[in-house]
Amino acid sequence: MRRIVINGANGYVASNFINELLKYDYEIIALVRGNEKYSAKQKMYDALTELNEKEFTGDEKLQVYSYSLNDENFALKRDELSEIFSVDVDYFHFAATLKYDHKSKGEIFTTNLKGVENSLTIFSKNSSSLSRFFFISTAYSCGKIDGVFKEKFYDNEDISSFRNYYELSKRYAENIVRKFIEEKGVQAYILRLSQVVGRKEDGVTKTDYGIFDFSKRIFNIASRYPNRTVRVRVDTKGTQNLIPVDTTVFYLKKTLESDNVPVILNFNSKKSTENRVIIETINELLPVNIVPDKDIKDEEMDSVERLIAIGMSFTGGYIDTNLKFETTERDKIIPTNGYEISDEAVNKMIRYFIKTLDHDKKVAAK
Repeated sequence: MRRIVINGANGYVASNFINELLKYDYEIIALVRGNEKYSAKQKMYDALTELNEKEFTGDEKLQVYSYSLNDENFALKRDELSEIFSVDVDYFHFAATLKYDHKSKGEIFTTNLKGVENSLTIFSKNSSSLSRFFFISTAYSCGKIDGVFKEKFYDNEDISSFRNYYELSKRYAENIVRKFIEEKGVQAYILRLSQVVGRKEDGVTKTDYGIFDFSKRIFNIASRYPNRTVRVRVDTKGTQNLIPVDTTVFYLKKTLESDNVPVILNFNSKKSTENRVIIETINELLPVNIVPDKDIKDEEMDSVERLIAIGMSFTGGYIDTNLKFETTERDKIIPTNGYEISDEAVNKMIRYFIKTLDHDKKVAAK
């Protein structure tokens, strides 16, 4: 039974990954930050309960440890750390903050840089020579690249080459991994995920990130100001690179099963989703008329439109992107036919998400 160690294990993608691994012959160690009011074990169990829509009461293949990402030895006891690394492991580093603004720069660097370096240090000191370290990065470590983002390392650049500090931190973290590979001989790999959305098969969506954050903001506007026409600063010809969470989990599992993993893999969709599809779907589902106007200026907006624009401080950086990603290395080990995103799948996801918002609103009103 192969041992899989996962930090940040109660996060969206990580918990979906664990949920899938529990179906197979893997021993899973989940590292979760707990506290006196909300234990690591309960956080993990709650995440799995949410995914399955029924109470998760435990599984003998899953062990949960409370850890602290930036502390020496993760603040684990010596015997706990020894036990975790007592056999060959595949270690997945999911832990990250999704904050992005300048005000959060210190927290971003502490979590997304110092945390990665601490994980690699602990891994390199305690793991066997056959153990592997997988760093979950983002396809958006590409920054404002002109051209195709290849499956290779890129040198660090200053903030002007990125849309935000989250992107920058992931590029810098990749180069920390690179240093451990080159200087310490660590078997480490970088898996770059694009925007992870709901499940392709049934549309079930348990995240409010990215296009769903936008959908939520429009839902709230439509609820307060029904049948309004609102202009939003969006380029309909721009695209979003979306990867379903079940596809992501499939890719992760295939990577885990491979004995010859390329150092860097881009986990993204080969066909991006046009902003037009997202806007048309929301207009279909809500009593609102979104009119995309990529050139609209702040002073031309009314109060409702300005409210939407302020809420798009993060997503607004991606409304006019048409990013291209190489997948040559990924295609060597992972079959992708049948797992790509489709406009129909995006429609199902947004439909599910808005239905959930409507249900929650009605429950809160009672």
